[in-house]
Amino acid sequence: MELRHLRYFVALAETGHFGQAAQRLNIVQPALSMQIRDLEEEVGGPLFTRTRQGVLLTAAGEVLLTEARRTLAQAEHARDAARRSLRGEIGRVRVGFAGNAVLSGMLTEALRQFRARFPHAQVAVQEMPPNLQEDALVKGEIDIAYGTVEPLAENRALRCERIGNWPMVVAMAQDHPLAKRARVPLKVLANEQIIAFSSDDGDAGLVHLRAHLGIAVEPAFRVSSTLSVLALAAAGLGVALVPRSVEEIVLPGITYRNVSDAGSAGLLLLSRADESSGAVVAFHTLALEVAQTRSAAALKSRRST
Repeated sequence: MELRHLRYFVALAETGHFGQAAQRLNIVQPALSMQIRDLEEEVGGPLFTRTRQGVLLTAAGEVLLTEARRTLAQAEHARDAARRSLRGEIGRVRVGFAGNAVLSGMLTEALRQFRARFPHAQVAVQEMPPNLQEDALVKGEIDIAYGTVEPLAENRALRCERIGNWPMVVAMAQDHPLAKRARVPLKVLANEQIIAFSSDDGDAGLVHLRAHLGIAVEPAFRVSSTLSVLALAAAGLGVALVPRSVEEIVLPGITYRNVSDAGSAGLLLLSRADESSGAVVAFHTLALEVAQTRSAAALKSRRST
């Protein structure tokens, strides 16, 4: 029994006439008669009583009409749900992010716009160290990642797009001797207590220090979050190289200074290359739109100044 059999049956039951039902279904009457006959053979008995004026439902036909309408309605609901899922209107998106994504405003703006466009889709966010994001994406634990660590070159299952770039600045206590300078030479930091994130790969500041100084700079402290880095710096326990976007965080006792030759930190958008979830695809598209808009605005601002 196929859905078309049920549609033909319901049309005939509601019109009570083969000609009118065929017209409603946009098929020829002989084809409708054949389909009804096949349906009656499949259920094992007559569903209609033929009269001169048309047809009347038998008792079995009455039972089938109730079930057929319910089945067709459920099929329509299933089709609509699938279409809404493909459009991203329903479904779930799990986002892992490094702190820089929030400070840049890109993640929060993407979340705001996504909720406005797709109010019935579910979104879950969790802060996650950049070095753990690749594995989480591959295992299906998250769907989108805002991070700072590029996936391994041989990992073709993932897609990586740069959506932001910020100069590095040094965070330190307000009474730190280096705070008297307007700009701090990078080489000076080699003699300081360095505060770094837990992962070498996820800490752009440590990577830049090692690359530009050409020495194996080892941090005095390793912590797991941006706030922890800044808390230690504000307490005078060391200094930290952080992206300029971190300057948005104002803590008691903390100050920031520009650094010569410190390079920059990028923000990456990571996703699965073969993603099939409509909601995830919609969020990914929107995240890129937000990044492009903000990049264009930042470029315009720099040119105007």
